[in-house]
This record gives sequence, structure tokens and C-alpha cells, in this order.
Amino acid sequence: MTRPLDGITVVSLEHAVAAPFCARQLADLGARVIKVERPGSGDFARGYDSRVRGQSSHFTWLNRNKESLALDLKDPASLEALKQLLGTADVLLQNLAPGAAARMGLSYEALHAAFPRLIVCDISGYGDNGPYRDKKAYDLLIQSEAGFLSVTGTPETPSKSGISVADIAAGMYAYTNILSALLLRGKTGEGSHIDVSMLEALGEWMGYPMYYAFEGAAPPPRTGASHASIYPYGPFVAGDGGTVMLGLQNEREWKIFCDQVLLAPALATDARFDSNAQRNANRAELQAEIVRIFGALQASDVVQRLDEAGIANAHVNDMAGLWVHPQLLARQRFAQVDTPVGAVPALLPPGRNNQYDYRMDAVPAVGEHTAVILDALQLPADALAAVRKASGL
Repeated sequence: MTRPLDGITVVSLEHAVAAPFCARQLADLGARVIKVERPGSGDFARGYDSRVRGQSSHFTWLNRNKESLALDLKDPASLEALKQLLGTADVLLQNLAPGAAARMGLSYEALHAAFPRLIVCDISGYGDNGPYRDKKAYDLLIQSEAGFLSVTGTPETPSKSGISVADIAAGMYAYTNILSALLLRGKTGEGSHIDVSMLEALGEWMGYPMYYAFEGAAPPPRTGASHASIYPYGPFVAGDGGTVMLGLQNEREWKIFCDQVLLAPALATDARFDSNAQRNANRAELQAEIVRIFGALQASDVVQRLDEAGIANAHVNDMAGLWVHPQLLARQRFAQVDTPVGAVPALLPPGRNNQYDYRMDAVPAVGEHTAVILDALQLPADALAAVRKASGL
């Protein structure tokens, strides 16, 4: 079996979410990913929680398929060993604090002359220039700067995403940019510098609300789990207390919904509700009508009517429901991944390719591969001894 990135080596100075998410996806496709960590404690995301049999949930999710190299990059011999390692690599990925990589001589400009084929990808909060260049950036702060909080939540309460959406966006764009740079290098023979900004990544995902508020127009309101501009589209409570998520996209579906689900065909032509604009403007009145009708039904009855009418709907799952989702189980989307405390289930990456299977190898312990990686560099004996000492070997 040949995977797309077999033979590609990525050295990643990574922590938290954005760069580890990018690197893990490259590894899923076959790349060798060498994760550089602090000796002893490692990536600070290892300590976020202990939910996975004593291990961090974030770290378990983001770090399968990787080799862990523990290096003290403040130690000159260790930094020199890292630079020698880069001579064998295709990609350097990093999301250190602003300017940290450059201060260690690991900028694209510093490395390109020695390693012209090396692709250097820097992930930061705001990019490598501009007035915000040196500003610290965490996921919630970028959600705030990108306007995400202004369109998420309820009218009374702006709400953050329940996942690290800004980090994930940046990791995704780093991943796709690295794939593009590898393709480009195949044509030109030269590596690229990739500058990924969390603000710009999440800003791209904010395209719809930006255009909705074009030239000073009112932005989308915060509407909880309901759609901001299409109605009915969101959660509705049935008589047994269960919640059903449903969505309508057009006037044809609205008529079917009234006829076959609500059993109230007159609502379809009611002047208050006869277009999406009218339904959106009068959503409180329409919600009352829908909840009144659903109130005489079990949630399962509502879902059955929706399915029979061909109206889109969904269960409001929690995490326990996702772990046992019948569609994921039917498609065999879970595999086992080894960790330092034993195997755990892991969701396979999205997208099935009939030519290869994804790598689903182990999550490493801190520094687990340090000795093997250092020995392969064939450093002079005194340099190797210094690096091993600084790494705690």
C-alpha cells in the first residue's frame, strides 16, 4: 500500500492545537512527523486534562502517528542537532510564540540558503507582519477578534464555540497549504514559506456574515441553535420533552411541512409566513404554532412525520450519542490507536480513498523516540553526549 505522503518528513515545533492538528493530518496520509517537545513535560497540551485514562483529551486526539523528540532548544548543541535534522526534512512546521522560531535561526530566510527544498510553515495568531504581529493569540481571543462571538450565542449572551474553531481553521489551512507547497516543489524544485494567520483562517469562515452585513447592513442576529436568517430551521421541543432539529430550505419544503408534518395546510399561505422573509420576521409567532402542534406528539412521532415528508431533520446528540452513532458504526469509522496507557478508539479521518488506508499508529510518550532520532543523525560523540544530557537521556 502506498500513501500520498509516504517518504515525506515533517519536523514540527508544535504545541496546543493548530500545528498538531495540521501535523497529525499529514501523518495520517503517511508522512513521518517528528514532534519536538520540551524534555520532561513535553507539549503543554499533555496536561490540559486527564480524561483519556489519565491522558489529555486534546493530546490523544491530535498526536497519533508521531515520533516524539525531546530537545531543549535553549541548549546550543540541541538547537544545532535540530538544524541538522532539518537537512533530512521536507517540512518545518511551527506555532511557537511570535518571533520565537526566528530568534533561534529557524525562519524561512535563515534556512532557505542551506535547505532550498525545505518548506517552512509558520502558524501564528495574526501573521508575520502588521500591527498585531507580536500580539499573543489564543483561540477564544481570535474568535472575538474575527467577529465569531458577535454571531454566535443568544440575543442576550455572545457565546464561544465549544471547540477550538480558530485553531482548527488555522490547522486546516496550514495542512492544505503544505500539500500545495509539496505539489509546487515537485514542479519548481524549491521550497516555500507559508504564513498562516489564525485571524485570517477564521475570517475566511466568517464570509457569509461579513457579506450579510455588507456596506453597513445589519449583521446576522444571534439566534442560539436556530438559523439566523432561515426559518423554521433549528430545534423544536415535542410533547415528551424531546428536541427535534429540523430545517427548511425553500418554499416547496415549507408547503410540504405545513401539509404533511404540521397537518395545518392553511399556514402555508398565511400572509405572516408565506415567504422566508416573512417567516423570519415573524418567527416568534410561527414558533408558537409549531410548538403547539408538536406539543401533542412524541419526538419520535415528529421525526417519523419529517422523514415521511422528506424534510431534513436530525437528533440533538451529545458526546455519548456520537460515540455510538449508528451511521459511524455502520460505516466502520472507528479504529484502535495505541497510547502510552493502552489502546483507545479513534475516529478515522474524513474521506475514504480506495487506494490506501490512513495511518492509525500510536500516540507517543514524551521523548519516546529521542534516542533513535539522535543516533540516526550521526553527530560527533561530544555533541551527541551534550544533546543527550540536555534531553535528559
